[in-house]
Amino acid sequence: MAGQEIRHVGIIFSGGPAPAANAVISAVAMACGKNNIKVTGFLYGYKFLEDFNENYPLLNGKHFIDLDRDRVEGLRNTSGVFIHNSRANPGSMISSLGDLKDTSKNNKIINIFKAFEYYKVDALVSIGGDDTLKTANLLYRIQDSVKGLRPVSIVHIPKTIDNDYYGIDWTFGFFSAAEFGARSIRNLKADSFSSGSWFVVELMGRKAGWLAYASGMMGEATRIISVEDIEDEVLDLEGLATEISLLIEKRKKQGKNYGVVCVAEGVADKLPDEVKTKEIDSHGNIVLTSVGIGRMLAETVAQIHEMRTGEKVKVIPKQVGYETRCTPPSGYDVILGSQLGVGAYRALVEKGLSGVMVSVRGGFDLYYVPFDRLIDPSTGRTRIKLIDKGSDFWRLARFLEP
Repeated sequence: MAGQEIRHVGIIFSGGPAPAANAVISAVAMACGKNNIKVTGFLYGYKFLEDFNENYPLLNGKHFIDLDRDRVEGLRNTSGVFIHNSRANPGSMISSLGDLKDTSKNNKIINIFKAFEYYKVDALVSIGGDDTLKTANLLYRIQDSVKGLRPVSIVHIPKTIDNDYYGIDWTFGFFSAAEFGARSIRNLKADSFSSGSWFVVELMGRKAGWLAYASGMMGEATRIISVEDIEDEVLDLEGLATEISLLIEKRKKQGKNYGVVCVAEGVADKLPDEVKTKEIDSHGNIVLTSVGIGRMLAETVAQIHEMRTGEKVKVIPKQVGYETRCTPPSGYDVILGSQLGVGAYRALVEKGLSGVMVSVRGGFDLYYVPFDRLIDPSTGRTRIKLIDKGSDFWRLARFLEP
């Protein structure tokens, strides 16, 4: 598999959008096109691939598109995902690597290989988050478990505006999303100053608080709270609300009866089970936006503050979520995304690699992280990069908070 001749590369984009997605896609296509390698963009992630049936072939323009250089030219700075995205999860039935041999569980993965055989795909560039990385690993591993599959090299490009990816310092789209969040925070801070009120802004960040922290620091928030700041297994909502009430009281004595508190949506995962929503996505994750941790915190702060001080304070919840994912990409993210896209080509063609994630360090120098370093081989779970409490990045926020 590794080192095989690459004549046809497929690309899928799975999970939510991210700024500079099209920079990644176009860079893969342009690098391959310069070297006479065909590139196919499979539309909507694995949505059509996982149900592939050779009796009903996929249609060009509806289920996939050819990504030649003319088609991708000018895409680099555009928003959205040119080849669309979805959360289709072909590995939903796979709970361990042993399940890859189970015909009752591996059929969607096998269907993808049937599609690759039908269209003579030699390599796949997978772009997505940690759930997509798990799928990429299954596609890589099943080739050792099931005989007769077309050999396909698998390379993954990390994508998440949450920046919680182990193996890369900054993910493409993160700083663009953080700047959007920061603009929202600055606007709300001006509103809070004008009206003498407080805002609790809930930002994306399921497992780590990178986006909340970056947005909060860039937007000059009054306080930033993320998953890493909650030390207990179960969130003490009233205790956290009391801390914010004390902050409100302190700032009022300073003549500042306004402020903005940023909270990462992942804090909702620490709520008691009976409070959490029952809505889950295709990967088994709780849909945190429907929990509304920002709203819950704002309401509790207002109640606690009146109980503590006898004074009413207006605390307004605001959720800044999906709109961050398709904001126009910054120059930094365009360059980073482009390098990762070219890195996928170079991994496949120049180095003959498979089962690796493309990463950068230093001055955008490429390197490749084996799936084994990113995924627990026994459980198939991906490693998560948290903000180390007490780290220089975490301490930066403490220095910048009023």
